[in-house]
Amino acid sequence: MKILAIAVLVALAVFLVLYVTLIGRRRLAQRTTTLVPAPPAVPGTNAAPGAGSDWADGVGPVRFGPLEAVYVSTTLHGDWLARVGAHGLGDRSRAVVSVHAGGVLVERDGADDLWVPVTAIRSAGLAPGMAGKYVGADGLVVITWAVPEADGVAAALVDTGLRTRRAEDRGGLVDAVRYLLAAQQPPQAHPGQYAGQQAHQYPEHDPQQHPHQQEAR
Repeated sequence: MKILAIAVLVALAVFLVLYVTLIGRRRLAQRTTTLVPAPPAVPGTNAAPGAGSDWADGVGPVRFGPLEAVYVSTTLHGDWLARVGAHGLGDRSRAVVSVHAGGVLVERDGADDLWVPVTAIRSAGLAPGMAGKYVGADGLVVITWAVPEADGVAAALVDTGLRTRRAEDRGGLVDAVRYLLAAQQPPQAHPGQYAGQQAHQYPEHDPQQHPHQQEAR
């Protein structure tokens, strides 16, 4: 009888924990739905068969990757504990990350793929952790980007955290994203350059510094 009573109590405790967790996730999603719009779809995924535009054409050629990684979370910019529950952005998952000419693609297991257009990216760096996940110095790649306005919800600045399976890939991923940013900048004339002479180098990108980010080494 005692064993049965203990089993019932344990099952009830597990149920209550799961129920509270589910309710918390739903409330978080509802609250952030009005703050963060739905992210853009991966280009080419909605093309009609035979339309001449497929997934690869939409995102552009690969510049770096693909890399095995863990999608940690997306948080409101500057607050690594303010997890975005809306649109599945707060759900941790295994992922494959690749940098393309048009942006960063995060293919997620058990969740919608995430497409970060290069025009939306603001900076990339390394961080020790986010959204309750602490992995130590330089453990996460954090991409700061602006989710474009959609369905009446204003654009929102967010931070997306990724942990590559191999530590040596983190610096390369950050550099690849920064290269995309630099390529978006118009060429500038250097001191002493003749008027009308075209510059041959892009200016060095100076990524924004955030409380939870560190420079890539």
